[in-house]
Amino acid sequence: MVYVLDINGQPLMPTTRHGKVRRLLNGHLAKVVKRCPFTIQLLYQSTKETQSTSLGVDAGSKHIGLAATTEKKVVYQEEFTPRNDVVKLLSARRILRHSRRNRKTRYRKPRFNNRVHSKHKGWLAPSVEIKIQEHITAIKRICQILPISEIHVETAEFDLQRLKALEDGNPLPVGTDYQLGEQYDFYNTRQYVLHRDGYTCQCCGTHDNNVKLHVHHIESRQTGGNAPNNLITLCEHCHSALHEGKLKLPKGKKRGKSYRDTAFMGIMRKTLLERLRKEIDIPVTETYGYITKYWREKVGLEKGHINDAVCISKHPYAEPLDIYYLTKAVRHHNRQIHKTKFSKGGIRKRNQAPYLVKGFRLFDKVLYQNREYFIFGRRATGYFDIRTLDGTKVNKGSISYKKLRIQDTANAYLKEVKAIPHMNKFTCVLA
Repeated sequence: MVYVLDINGQPLMPTTRHGKVRRLLNGHLAKVVKRCPFTIQLLYQSTKETQSTSLGVDAGSKHIGLAATTEKKVVYQEEFTPRNDVVKLLSARRILRHSRRNRKTRYRKPRFNNRVHSKHKGWLAPSVEIKIQEHITAIKRICQILPISEIHVETAEFDLQRLKALEDGNPLPVGTDYQLGEQYDFYNTRQYVLHRDGYTCQCCGTHDNNVKLHVHHIESRQTGGNAPNNLITLCEHCHSALHEGKLKLPKGKKRGKSYRDTAFMGIMRKTLLERLRKEIDIPVTETYGYITKYWREKVGLEKGHINDAVCISKHPYAEPLDIYYLTKAVRHHNRQIHKTKFSKGGIRKRNQAPYLVKGFRLFDKVLYQNREYFIFGRRATGYFDIRTLDGTKVNKGSISYKKLRIQDTANAYLKEVKAIPHMNKFTCVLA
């Protein structure tokens, strides 16, 4: 499939007539503006005849399904993976900042009233904000190459209290039970955890008024959060010994199921639709999972992000493509100047890599043995680590830069073409 833009950069309908596209490029009547997906721009005035094209968006926290369809066929399909490293990076930044302030400004008074969430109404956590923005960016990038006439977004909202009750084996909440959660009538999470554990150390069993009790994170706060299922009561002695590595938690003391992605979907739902309608001059409608499931089962499609997006686009019987685009968002800048740990001799190595190594950048798309790969690691010797987007290495080793030919320079969104193993066949006939 070749995507076409007119002389003014406005999208036209894509074409599969590769011979005509080749003649246009050879005759200097068109130019290539993008390699993946392959997009050309006409250099002459042409008639603009487009069909009604619908874009289906299967919103998600870890994977986003996108499919553009007409009444007869699918013209674009993509599986997009947004960034999931923001929490880890912010935690590392916070640790470095606290350490620096402890060294440099030890006596500075603490400040609590100048935080962003207290200044701006509608503030969202950075980990949530970036995923919402990447949903919007992915939709805008498709609108740049296809004449999208309508957008359908599937959102979901989960009942967290019901899910927790099912996991713990408790009765399902009904009516006013939703107002009486597990922490009801407690001042804070700490008091609830101490009460839940019977004010007893969960390691040594100490239950004494003269012993100070601490609340310990089973997993780190950046991984497990401050939810009660990630907290445990320990006495002061056991808590210190645990952090010094002299003690281990008893078997069975593990964090419960994480609801991070579930909470994200509930937060994102209204914000994504509101921002889409504000930033894109295309009608945006909301749809729900049960509607998608009905059409997917009626048509006989397999469960998947792309197939769901096709059903969401309101054209479930459209003829599918035999390829799709796998896109991954990556971090492209590292502002940390030096490494955290000192090397021998008290030297702090720089954490910044050279911009170019043998003429290549990190995440450049290269051609090796007639296959496309991405540079995931560079060495000064000129031997690079190249992989596909799913992390598969080439020959489990390094490849010399002399054997690589650059295809696309790096950007924040890595994209490769993937073949669908088998074409989806309909199991029922359109009435």
